[in-house]
Amino acid sequence: MEIYRSEKRQRYLEEASIGHLFSFPIEEFMEVHKYERDEWIIQEGKRPDFLFYVIEGKAKIYVTHHNGKVSLLNFVQPMDYIGEMELLNQTYYSKGIQTSTETVCIAIPFHACRTKMLEDAKFLRELAKFLSIKSTQMAAKYAQSRSFPLENRLADFILQTADGEMYKEKHVTVCDFLGVTYRHLLYVLAQFCDKGYLQKDGRHYRILQPNALNKLAGMLTNE
Repeated sequence: MEIYRSEKRQRYLEEASIGHLFSFPIEEFMEVHKYERDEWIIQEGKRPDFLFYVIEGKAKIYVTHHNGKVSLLNFVQPMDYIGEMELLNQTYYSKGIQTSTETVCIAIPFHACRTKMLEDAKFLRELAKFLSIKSTQMAAKYAQSRSFPLENRLADFILQTADGEMYKEKHVTVCDFLGVTYRHLLYVLAQFCDKGYLQKDGRHYRILQPNALNKLAGMLTNE
């Protein structure tokens, strides 16, 4: 992880600052953090020291079950918060959040701003809106898993996890997240390659026709 300073920090704060969402002057406390692909923003079970706001990049949320199995729960995109549950509940233990691409976040330190944020009605309204949308999206994902074929859901998954034109997720992770068999997943991936949407590149896949995948994924939101 790298902390941007001086000109780099100022540029990001000018272009993507969320200072207007607060009733108190918070920008002096804001840091700008950059994470490389596959770097952990939050280690599972460890409390974060910051409330994060994602500016660029993508990340994945994981949880480890009591039997040792690790499951992918959801995705983090630009304009999402990370650490909001830890801000609201000091006994909450974090899920693991790992980047899918190079990711840049605004980081607000809890030690300096927690009390002020929890007393700021303007910010709490914004956070409540975010949590409401997040809850609705999670419910929609569950409904989609029961209503749409794998082709649509896999296209959406590929676009959400891809790093540029490369898709690199492990098949077992995808099967668990989408609730499908390994055989069915390989069949649909082979179909995507036959249609020219993807090209096998070693253990990974290169996205050749993002528009075709976007069309399939778009059916999830245009029902």
